[in-house]
Amino acid sequence: MNPFPGTESAPAGGDRPAGGSASPQSLLPTLRKLRPGDRESLANFRHALRTPLNQIIGYCEMLMETTEELNATELLPELKRIHTSGGQLLSLITDSLAPWKVESMAIDFSILRRDIRPPLSGVIDNTEICLQAAATAGQPTLLSDLRKIRQAAQNLSELFESEDFPAKMNFARTEAAGTPPLPVDLLSPGGSIAPTPMAEGLTGARLLVVEDDPMNRDMLCRRLQRLGHVITEAENGRVALKRLREQPFDLVLLDLLMPEMDGIQTLEAMKSDARTRHLPVIMLTAMDDVESTVRCLDAGADDFVPKPFNPVILRARISASLEKKRLRDKEQAYLAQLQSERAKSERLLLNVLPKAIADRLKHGERTIVDSIPDATVMFADLVGFSKFASNNTPDRTVQLLNEIFSSFDRIAEQHELEKIKTIGDSYMLVGGVPTSRTDHAEICALSGLEMLGAIAAFNKRNQLDWKIRIGINTGPVVAGIIGTQKFSYDLWGDTVNIASRLEANGQPGRIQVSEATMRLLEGKFLLESVGLINLKNVGPVHAYLVLGLK
Repeated sequence: MNPFPGTESAPAGGDRPAGGSASPQSLLPTLRKLRPGDRESLANFRHALRTPLNQIIGYCEMLMETTEELNATELLPELKRIHTSGGQLLSLITDSLAPWKVESMAIDFSILRRDIRPPLSGVIDNTEICLQAAATAGQPTLLSDLRKIRQAAQNLSELFESEDFPAKMNFARTEAAGTPPLPVDLLSPGGSIAPTPMAEGLTGARLLVVEDDPMNRDMLCRRLQRLGHVITEAENGRVALKRLREQPFDLVLLDLLMPEMDGIQTLEAMKSDARTRHLPVIMLTAMDDVESTVRCLDAGADDFVPKPFNPVILRARISASLEKKRLRDKEQAYLAQLQSERAKSERLLLNVLPKAIADRLKHGERTIVDSIPDATVMFADLVGFSKFASNNTPDRTVQLLNEIFSSFDRIAEQHELEKIKTIGDSYMLVGGVPTSRTDHAEICALSGLEMLGAIAAFNKRNQLDWKIRIGINTGPVVAGIIGTQKFSYDLWGDTVNIASRLEANGQPGRIQVSEATMRLLEGKFLLESVGLINLKNVGPVHAYLVLGLK
């Protein structure tokens, strides 16, 4: 059991008690009970001490910026002294409770208590001077932040001056000798890591700040607003997930230790949701040990910034994360555009080729020629169209031709026939190619009847008297692709020639079929014999008219 209530991470799947991070005062009853092996307690104690230091340093930095903006430079020297004293406090606590000392359980609190008094007094005294000066100078905008600094400093003072604070705690190492000390985090103020330049064009980003401590949240939000970002706040993980469902964000700054739902649980929930999985997350915490960093990164965090954070480093980390998201968004937009262009290409290809043939081309086939033993070919031709075209404008002619052929396209698609091409006012389709089917003749005849109905409806709409001739023949064909640039799928063979001749020698408004097609239609369609007709380059053949369905 963690002796510092409110500072531990919640167990997986459970809720933590309300209350947020532990205050220094809440640790007094349990600090005296530390025993060898209480490394987690000491680590959390170190975290709790760094929280007010984060507030002292953070508010002081913002006040220094504000005084320059308000031209209240008479307060600047005292604020710099507060900032210096805050940095000294941070260094003392960081060194006295360094991770390797927590690991070895060898901590001398008496030395820490002695050394911390001068800089802590400096913070309190200089803050009082600034409060008086701000009140005298009529600068009410500065008073609120100065009071927050004073409160944070008094919290630390009350803890270290309390009689409950242990005089000395030297714990023996409980692990095997030779355990290497944990490395010092270079991101702490005073570290040697170089700041990354701010990326251009990344202001105005939508940031979600998730922090349970009101002062920490206020300080962070105000600093981010100064950078030009749009800020939304959440006091815990549950509220953060609700905000994420309600609106889009570019980046989440997520505290590690929170009530109800801690940072790790919130991060895991985000990564399990496809809508927020790729949203960059920067973890913020006073837990600056390597283990906490690894936990966050393993859970999917993009970065980790310890408190008190260096404003330049925080700004650089935010810029880097936003740049990363910008590049990913750009990549996703490019992929979406690529997918859209691919879909367009696919549709264009399917307008030229049957799907089965297009799939074969995409799989690498270069020469596609198929011999189809049994298929039905149909030609439809508009009667007297050339005369109509010469007496009408090109726009009207093409518009009407497009309207009637589009209705033929719908009929062909509905019956799963393959449109081969249009040549002027002639329309060609086939059944049983490239995919074999047994009812190819019946479907072509039925489509022909529907085309006659479509032309009648077309004439009624446009007050015209167009007529079509239709010729149908059944037999073997050769099908394949012609050309390498503007290629097309086409048919060859006597079956195609006879179907074309049957159409050319047919009667307007009638469907003329060959004897081979008639045999497949008998018993299902009303047929009428035309007798022998002489076809060019073919000779005499028996022809029949399709009058309708039986």
